[in-house]
Amino acid sequence: MREVASNVAHDDRRSDSSLPLDLPETSAGKMPAKAAGHRARLREKLLNGGPEALADYEVLEYLLFGALARGDTKPLAKRLLERFGSLSAVLNAEAAALKQVKGVSEATVGQLKIAALVARRMARSEVQDKPVLGSWQALLDYLAIDMAHLTVERVRVLYLNARNRLLLDHLVGDGTIDEAAIHVREVIRRGLDIGASALILVHNHPSGSPEPSRADIQITRQIAEAGRPLGLTVHDHVIVGREGHVSLRAKGLI
Repeated sequence: MREVASNVAHDDRRSDSSLPLDLPETSAGKMPAKAAGHRARLREKLLNGGPEALADYEVLEYLLFGALARGDTKPLAKRLLERFGSLSAVLNAEAAALKQVKGVSEATVGQLKIAALVARRMARSEVQDKPVLGSWQALLDYLAIDMAHLTVERVRVLYLNARNRLLLDHLVGDGTIDEAAIHVREVIRRGLDIGASALILVHNHPSGSPEPSRADIQITRQIAEAGRPLGLTVHDHVIVGREGHVSLRAKGLI
């Protein structure tokens, strides 16, 4: 990170509920018995086996049931994992990149994107209307889901009230592959305008490593110094990457 300015229808006719809702079964297009049996077994494994019952490719298989009316979704699930490397990477991949994989349709992309959206909103709900410092792991989970996969650097400021509840999750901006601009003055001004008592800086490293740079440390200290006499505390600066996260507060850097 670099500083730019340092001056502060449910279809009731269906007999197999694993078929997509918008593709009713017809006599001419029934799912083969082998595929139907596999889907039923996978569904039973999901419902009865606990949260870790399914391997990543099986999770993708199940998600793809909603996009592929009939047949085996395992080959496509495995092609997606081979292409992108992980379940998270598949769900967060750009639509254009997904479509380059053989067998991926608009419906497939939609099915994957809605799953990613559900994950984000569930994670966000765990930090809304709660004291952020008391829900720290939930906050880290949300930030990882929302930012770790990004291919450009994004800077956000989480403004908190006197009870450390989230007032505003402010997107400062997106940068290039390795840097984003942040104005000290604008960060402080926004906090004062909304009556914030504290803030948490957040940005990601597209390289994957969350280790802070000298510029990351410097800009954090400048914002903390500018905010201190105005009653605006910098609680932390969290850097997120595919390899994990780093808290500058935990490292003793602020």
